[in-house]
Amino acid sequence: MSGQSPEIDTAKINTAVAQATAPANDTPLLRVESVSKKFGDFRAVDRLSLDINAGEFFALLGPSGCGKTTLLRMLAGFETPDEGRILLGGRDIAPVLPHERPVNMMFQNYALFPHLSVRDNIAFGLKRAGMARAAIDTRVGEMVALVKLDGLEKRRPDQLSGGQKQRVALARSLARRPKVLLLDEPLAALDKKLRESTQLELMELQRRLGMTFIVVTHDQEEAMTMANRIGVMDAGRLEQVATPRDLYEAPASRWIAQFVGDVNLFDGEVASREHHHLTIATRDGGSIVVAEPRDLVGNTVVSVGIRPEKVKVSRRGPASDAGTSQAINRLEGVVTDVSYLGGSTVYKLKLDSGAVVRSSIANTARLDIDTLSAGQRVVAWFTPDDCVVLEK
Repeated sequence: MSGQSPEIDTAKINTAVAQATAPANDTPLLRVESVSKKFGDFRAVDRLSLDINAGEFFALLGPSGCGKTTLLRMLAGFETPDEGRILLGGRDIAPVLPHERPVNMMFQNYALFPHLSVRDNIAFGLKRAGMARAAIDTRVGEMVALVKLDGLEKRRPDQLSGGQKQRVALARSLARRPKVLLLDEPLAALDKKLRESTQLELMELQRRLGMTFIVVTHDQEEAMTMANRIGVMDAGRLEQVATPRDLYEAPASRWIAQFVGDVNLFDGEVASREHHHLTIATRDGGSIVVAEPRDLVGNTVVSVGIRPEKVKVSRRGPASDAGTSQAINRLEGVVTDVSYLGGSTVYKLKLDSGAVVRSSIANTARLDIDTLSAGQRVVAWFTPDDCVVLEK
């Protein structure tokens, strides 16, 4: 029932997240207002609110089953919300049929018609819309050129590579010039190299068209590469909406810090405060000094997060704290694993407390005579500015 306080609290939280992180434009192109969707007793989307602006490349990121594809299908019209409204340009489109919405969706499996040529696949929606033949020919030609399929117009899908099929599906989705293009895991079927190049092509295409793109993905790197903003979902709710940089550097919770990228976490309590620095008494890292503007009271339970690339490692530690404006946090331990990844080397350290810390060091030289090896005793260090304090 709508009068139950837990439901009201959830709605308020989702609305607050959306409003606090929406870009500062006058009116969003797309507004999702307290939308819910249940399948039996399972609540796939839980009173979710979100604003998306015209011309934005927005990503919905989250683990499998978090509700992101259900939300996308409601935007497309393939599912109907049980509660709430979906406004596009100020108009409630929840009751509007999918083919009557200025929204189009590119499916994960592309859903191409195997018996139709590239040209006819792209033209299919235009014919259904009753467009004149001459106009269809012109539009198809524009789409073929746009996605670089020139010379392949007569081929059928079984004569195309995975990347070419993806381009046909994209061209078909764009042919009717929707206000919003929805992409459901659009690059999942491509190999790593092709996926990376296609990400850049999608970004350039979106910029050229000035169209609003909403992509659903579980790939964090993909979302952070392409999107202007990212909405992280879990259990049908928006946990945080932010730019890729803010999401990575200032996660709203311990769960987001762990889900987006890699992170070292130390649990502890606030011990003291001096100016804008807190000292956190942690179980595994001793006292860690962090830069934190919030005035957290003593004994507040928190986690300190440090990304691996911000953890420096050497045999002797930093040469000196002299000349620095802040203390340097030091941890001592032994290297247990070394992983060379080309652009970086990841070191796994076992601290004297027994905790494990990861450090990612950029390989800036082709030959590195200072490379550490397993079994060596080392010092890991990081500054207060490298840390983020997580209360939940």
